[in-house]
Amino acid sequence: MFKKILIANRGEIALRVIRTCKEMGIKTVAVYSTADAESLHVRFADEAVCIGPAPSAESYLKMSNIIAAAEITNADAIHPGYGFLSENAKFSTLCEEHHIKFIGATGAMIDQMGDKANAKSTMKAAGVPCVPGSEGVISDFEECEKLALETGYPVMLKASAGGGGKGMRAVWKPEDLKDAWDSARQESKAAFGNNDMYMEKLIEEPRHIEIQIIGDSYGKACHLSERDCSVQRRHQKLTEETPSPFMTDKLREKMGDAAVKAAEFIKYEGAGTVEFLVDKHRNFYFMEMNTRIQVEHPITEEVVNYDLIREQILVAAGTPISGKNHYPKMHSIECRINAEDPHNNFRPSPGKITTLHAPGGHGVRIDTHVYAGYIIPSNYDSMIAKLITTAQTREEAIHKMKRALDEFVIEGVKTTIPFHRQLMDDPAYVSGDYTTKFMEDFEMK
Repeated sequence: MFKKILIANRGEIALRVIRTCKEMGIKTVAVYSTADAESLHVRFADEAVCIGPAPSAESYLKMSNIIAAAEITNADAIHPGYGFLSENAKFSTLCEEHHIKFIGATGAMIDQMGDKANAKSTMKAAGVPCVPGSEGVISDFEECEKLALETGYPVMLKASAGGGGKGMRAVWKPEDLKDAWDSARQESKAAFGNNDMYMEKLIEEPRHIEIQIIGDSYGKACHLSERDCSVQRRHQKLTEETPSPFMTDKLREKMGDAAVKAAEFIKYEGAGTVEFLVDKHRNFYFMEMNTRIQVEHPITEEVVNYDLIREQILVAAGTPISGKNHYPKMHSIECRINAEDPHNNFRPSPGKITTLHAPGGHGVRIDTHVYAGYIIPSNYDSMIAKLITTAQTREEAIHKMKRALDEFVIEGVKTTIPFHRQLMDDPAYVSGDYTTKFMEDFEMK
């Protein structure tokens, strides 16, 4: 087992990893930028190393500084959390070259699944259902035009190196294709330094449902059931739940089997998520694979009583998994609390938290790194907390979430708490009748 783990991240996920490490008797090293000197992950780690100024490119994305921090503190493993370098093949390989265990996928595996066109062809070979569309990267606009006609409108253009909704364009009719092609490629080039595109059939009334998997270094994988992430704004998830209100036992078995098949086909090691689009007829199609822990992992932990960070560490240390699949015994909902103003088009609201009162009680969990007096920097993602409620039924979990949101007081900055409170009373959400298009018709009161 590892003696010391460096956490190459910040905020709530860094604190989350530190907690599990402490419970496992493993020493921890926090890294931080000058903007995060007062953050809780710095305070609660056994050691802390400043790795640069506030901009991510000069700190949390600066591979040489992170490797140097691991070497001077004698850390024998690095946990990347999510975001930043968690799905960076070069960083995973660099860790290996410096004889530091990267708690995550290998560089080759990240490369294989990180490129969406390559991932899709891999999944087809594994026998996992994929959305109809291009076999790989589209060579030019002529091929794009031909493919769109063959696939049938509407189609979705996607950046091969994409993420976070960048380089994506829905096209409903042929005359709009050229503009979409040009603008998607331009956006992708600016965001990722790569303008390769691929195309998929646009799935109408889709649900975004992902399957949590764990694979070990012996080629064995298992799944921990699904999470429904369909409530999104600009392809960014706002709230998640498990089990999905759209799921049936039969569909859960089929999707779980497909996710395990995908993981074992590529001999995946670590925690990962196989993401699917599910249409209104409950046909499901592979969308992408995230080779890291997800923001929304706590709801899975709550319904199957399983510490996913602990399992990541055990697998990285060479422990085999049991191979047993896990199914939800309760219902859990997560609301992402962002420092944003939902009444002003979700505009970021950095600044000082003057008052903080966190809810509590049975079945309420909060993953956060903020406190009264904490200054939210403008340099990073605006998520400041995750509020999770768990109960025997979905209805009870919603009522518990309402109560918890009413108790959650954050003053000094705007937050998305009012949005989530309104969401919990929305008839479509309460009935479970929502798709990824939900936010298009949602209006803040």
